Amino acid sequence: MIDVYTWPTPNGHKVHIMLEETGLPYRVRAVNIGTGEQFKPEFLKISPNNKIPAIVDSDGPADEKAGKPLAMFESGAILVYLASKTGRLLPEKLRDKWSTLQWLMFQMGSIGPMLGQAHHFRAYAPEKIQYAMDRYLNEANRLYGVLDRRLAESEYVACGEYTIADIAIMPWLRSYKKQGVDIEQYRNVKRWFDAINQRSAVIRGLAVLADVHRPAPDDPAWRENLFGATQYRRR
Repeated sequence: MIDVYTWPTPNGHKVHIMLEETGLPYRVRAVNIGTGEQFKPEFLKISPNNKIPAIVDSDGPADEKAGKPLAMFESGAILVYLASKTGRLLPEKLRDKWSTLQWLMFQMGSIGPMLGQAHHFRAYAPEKIQYAMDRYLNEANRLYGVLDRRLAESEYVACGEYTIADIAIMPWLRSYKKQGVDIEQYRNVKRWFDAINQRSAVIRGLAVLADVHRPAPDDPAWRENLFGATQYRRR
């Protein structure tokens, strides 16, 4: 059994979708990042970077004797682990495998951080800093363009099959409007995005914790836990 410590964010949804795609049994352990549950000592033992998602696999890796739990944090690493455990969604063919890992790193290093910044400065920053909004809007559109060119030559991002690279990238594009992007301008991305969102496992994964209460962005406690001094306190 896999316990997934999570919240309905793009990084959380990556792991929810992967678990649904692989059919692994899992339990959801909600970590309300708006109320500061990510800073609790028991969660930090699993995720020392105080970020969701994290998992605890009670059975551990497939090459070990069952019953030795394994805790993991960092969503990209979790996707690779689950792919390794199940033999699914990370191709065996070396060329496709390395392409998949390459595009997974593209998500971890560019898509996530840059689209997150575009969203932050447009929606959450207390001051509307035009330089920051322009910088990250331009970068967001550049990254959508990178994906669009890639998807003009491939049905899926990494290769000719659906992989953890697609699972990693897609949830970050769900907020394209808040990122300031017109997805209709990227017809290859739109084709791919729509197709993935129709997968039954994706629909189930996106439904995880969909009914939780989320405070308004101007809620002082919510802002403090996500963007204030609490986030940066030494632990």
